Amino acid sequence: MATGFGRMAPLLRPGDTSVPNVEKVNAELFTLTYGAIVRQLLTDFEEVDEVNKQLDLMGYHIGIRLIDDFLSKSNVTRCSEFKETAEVIAKVGFKMFLGVTATVANWDAEGTECSLTLDDNPLVDFVELPETCQGLHYCNVLCGVIRGALEMVNMRTEVRWVRDVLRGDDAYEMRLKLLKQVAEEYPYKDDE
Repeated sequence: MATGFGRMAPLLRPGDTSVPNVEKVNAELFTLTYGAIVRQLLTDFEEVDEVNKQLDLMGYHIGIRLIDDFLSKSNVTRCSEFKETAEVIAKVGFKMFLGVTATVANWDAEGTECSLTLDDNPLVDFVELPETCQGLHYCNVLCGVIRGALEMVNMRTEVRWVRDVLRGDDAYEMRLKLLKQVAEEYPYKDDE
């Protein structure tokens, strides 16, 4: 996943345990801040479905900005196929920004849809959902971040939660589906 501009860096393979020169975000501070944001959204919108939409939209806007930071610090080069992109998200992206990794599994026959499963999710530290919020996808911001970041590298995707420990499931699992690979457009022709 690269924009095609700048120097080509050595490929960092998915699963490499270290990401060079990456600043670590204080995860606990982010977790508490995020919790306050979710609580305020629940107060402002009152409807859980609308809060889910707002969290996704907020994540989308974060993702379209976060991709530049990811590309500049991760030394990841352009992914040749969607399967490689999913592995980079799971092994490098999650590690870089959340300090955890995800497992990629359950591919469809076309290789355009898979599951990303998190064994640990730092966003849910100190979180319990009340009965009135059972439809809430508390971590929906992550779906938006992935969708926004991938759109910036010419991949239109759909990302949604299918399992959530906060809702009684045994894991945190999201489905990532490639809707369209958009051809890269250049603003100028070479002969101009």
